[in-house]
Amino acid sequence: MPIDSLLPSDSPRLAGESAEHIQVLALSEAVLPPIVVNLPTRRVIDGMHRWRAARLRGQREILVRFYDGDDEDAFIVAVETNNAHGLPLSQADRTAAAARIIHARPRWSDRRVASVTGLSATTVGAIRRRSADGSGRASAPARVGRDGKVRPLDATAGRLRAGDLMTQRPEAPIREIAEAAGVSPATALDVRRRLRNGEHPVPERQNPVSAARAEAPDQRVTVDQRVDDPSDTGWREALGELKRDPSLRFTDAGRTMLRWLHAHTAGLDQWKEHMDGLPPHTLRIVARLAHRNSVAWQEVLQHLEDTILKTGS
Repeated sequence: MPIDSLLPSDSPRLAGESAEHIQVLALSEAVLPPIVVNLPTRRVIDGMHRWRAARLRGQREILVRFYDGDDEDAFIVAVETNNAHGLPLSQADRTAAAARIIHARPRWSDRRVASVTGLSATTVGAIRRRSADGSGRASAPARVGRDGKVRPLDATAGRLRAGDLMTQRPEAPIREIAEAAGVSPATALDVRRRLRNGEHPVPERQNPVSAARAEAPDQRVTVDQRVDDPSDTGWREALGELKRDPSLRFTDAGRTMLRWLHAHTAGLDQWKEHMDGLPPHTLRIVARLAHRNSVAWQEVLQHLEDTILKTGS
């Protein structure tokens, strides 16, 4: 593209471009990567330093990749690409960018904004709370996560829908109920447990603490209170009792199950020493695995409780 046909961007850099960095690029003999240009406006989204350096070199043309989107989308792309390579954005730049994105995309979750700006989700949450007009929270009853799924801020409506569906279709699988009600499988399991205990599907005090518990309900094992606390030695005694049971020790299926139980319970009380040593770039992956395992164990518990109720064991 002809350099003179392009326009400067709506840059996320509060102080503008770095003259020193432009000079370094201009003196370099390397072929610079293409810049990103918004197709409708011809404004540079990513590569302002490269564009300025090319002009300083006296170039008439520059390599370009086009992006077709509105101004706010273009700004988000600019923030994301600037954090991915080139001269990093400062903390002040990223903070200001997060505030602008929250205002433009109030339904985006804190984690999604964090993934674009390079800030932590906690920091984004603090920026949202102190935003002047409160648009980040008040106008958005739900948030869109990085995976594109919509999650309500208030799970009350979803819990009530899940309770109604369970009453109408008591044999429906938990995952089916969760999808229809717009809640997580863990929340649907908690609703089912509350209904069976004669409780309301929504906790009495639906504050941030109880909401967190709703998404990761308490781990009380009603089958045997000795394994209530994973850090307690009770689980070892329970596992030892199973290993001494002849109906399990002397059958192939029983021995297979014992090995599976041991592999999935032994050492769980040592989780913190393992998690504290994880490299930062692996934390989100391990968190996804932990969530998947927690849901699977909740389903195991629900299956066992259902069986106990049916057989009277």
